[in-house]
Amino acid sequence: QVQLVESGGGLVQAGGSLRLSCVASGRVFNTNTAAWFRQFPGKEREFVGGVSWVGTTTYYTDSVKGRFTVSRDNTKTTLYLQMNNLKPEDTAVYSCAARPGAQIVASSDAYNYWGQGTQVTVSS
Repeated sequence: QVQLVESGGGLVQAGGSLRLSCVASGRVFNTNTAAWFRQFPGKEREFVGGVSWVGTTTYYTDSVKGRFTVSRDNTKTTLYLQMNNLKPEDTAVYSCAARPGAQIVASSDAYNYWGQGTQVTVSS
């Protein structure tokens, strides 16, 4: 079993940066692929980016490429999302997720474990 707790959300001006953290309980996290999703009001969860369990492979949705970076520190069982050059359209609830296995999958249905979410608001 893996429990995930996010932190680091908040209010930032357009062009600014935030770093989200997701601390996992249980060393099984270190063999899980992990990802960040976001949810806009009234919409389904959207894949943002993911990282392999080793941390050497990442994959991003097109709208965040070059601005967001997903990374992990398995010694701390922590997942990160560094968000730079934030835009008002990035405003959403961001959640971390984990799944057993080696593949980074963009579908939320593939993830077994979820955090509670943290609000990110970008003002124009």
